[in-house]
Amino acid sequence: MTPTQDPRLAAHEVSVRTATSVDATVPVLGSKSYTNRHLAISSFAAEPTVIDRALVSDDTVYLARGIEAFGHVDVEIDRDAERIVVRPTGRRMRAPDDEIYVGGAGTPIRFLIAMAGHAEGVTVLNGNARMQERPMGDLLAALPALGVTAEAVRGNGSPPIRVQGGSYAGGATRISGQVSSQFTSSLIINSVAARSDTEITISDELISQPYVDMTLTALAERGIEVEREDFRRFRIPAGQRPRGGSVLVEPDASGMSYFLAAAAVLGGRVTIPGIGTGSCQGDVGLVGVLERMGCQTERAADAVTVKGGLLRGVDVDMEAMPDVVPTLAVVAAHAEGMTRITNIASLRIKECDRISAVTTELRKMGIEVEEFPDAMHITGGLPGPAVIDTYDDHRIAMSFAVAGLATDGVIINDPGCVAKSFPSFWRVLDGIHPEGSATR
Repeated sequence: MTPTQDPRLAAHEVSVRTATSVDATVPVLGSKSYTNRHLAISSFAAEPTVIDRALVSDDTVYLARGIEAFGHVDVEIDRDAERIVVRPTGRRMRAPDDEIYVGGAGTPIRFLIAMAGHAEGVTVLNGNARMQERPMGDLLAALPALGVTAEAVRGNGSPPIRVQGGSYAGGATRISGQVSSQFTSSLIINSVAARSDTEITISDELISQPYVDMTLTALAERGIEVEREDFRRFRIPAGQRPRGGSVLVEPDASGMSYFLAAAAVLGGRVTIPGIGTGSCQGDVGLVGVLERMGCQTERAADAVTVKGGLLRGVDVDMEAMPDVVPTLAVVAAHAEGMTRITNIASLRIKECDRISAVTTELRKMGIEVEEFPDAMHITGGLPGPAVIDTYDDHRIAMSFAVAGLATDGVIINDPGCVAKSFPSFWRVLDGIHPEGSATR
């Protein structure tokens, strides 16, 4: 544990202290999604890249170290300065002798699987027990048409994955968009370094489309042209190199959701600076959902504000913003009437089965929840005290911490799992609490 690390990240549990209200401007860490994208893009740049306001978390560190393992770049991480510097070494990409381990980091392993196609030799990528259950088959099936041989070692479509690299030729491939948009983003980013033009066709419907928009926005910022036909087809011309230089990462929309939810359930006000109407992050859409539920909202070019009001249930399709479903579910538990959250089947294959986890933990608090394969119906009420299991899932921990602000007796098990995406979460939560500490 580093001297600046929050001791709660190593605790077995924390007890959340209730708050009567909240009135705060909350600086949120940089976007995990954009940090990961700029890390991957920077690995193909000819000049050094300085990524400022970067999110330094378990996920982004796994990706940084995975990229560095190929030998073609050095990655310097300054946690205190929120800065990551990627420098080309001038060496060719080669498969590392040891496997690349990513823990539970879904985006990094998906980006690295395709990236290994550029590295001479055989790369093995692996993760924790949950990662070894997560499906990668659609990405593996799309790579051979681009010249890359990739296979699941156990033949089950999940890690560990073995990639025979040095052969990312480009060409035309097809991929399903139904399991994860990260597969498509991985192919687009890595096709920048292909030897010939690459065309990627989505064979069905692409879920979580805003994340692909984020990929295209990050590439455009770095001078890379991608031709597109809506979300059906993407063409990446060969011979392009991303610009190096300075990159500034905007705040994380998923991370800000917990503080906006705090304003909603406590009837207070929270402003998030540095992110606004121009953001491509799909999770910004939660602001509109909270407005429909009865909150007052203000959206400017450089800030978002939510003021709590009398909450009521809504019907909402969350396919485009699945990561904030647990946040919304906690708000729904405090709303009058039923909230029907639909089109969220992708949550079954996240860090945990988030539909099942949220259902189980809300029921512990006395909230009525109907669980469906791709939906939850939550009837609001008066949540009670409970010991919350977090399933090694950062979003479960942070969402139910918000519930603890409004309900006495909420204990969060394994609070350190927030380090996956938001290592300073508990300290930021302290900053909005009237008593100066959100836990006891």
